[in-house]
Amino acid sequence: MAVSIALAVSNRLQPIAAAFLCLMAMQLAVASCTPEPAPYATRVAILR
Repeated sequence: MAVSIALAVSNRLQPIAAAFLCLMAMQLAVASCTPEPAPYATRVAILR
């Protein structure tokens, strides 16, 4: 599918299409990873 999309665009837009496809692949790879455990809220001392 990605190859057919890349062949359909003009020669001028091929590098941009390749970069866009790489960004989409990286986003999918990062989204599939489990997030690091992080606290939802932290207590901060407020001095008045």
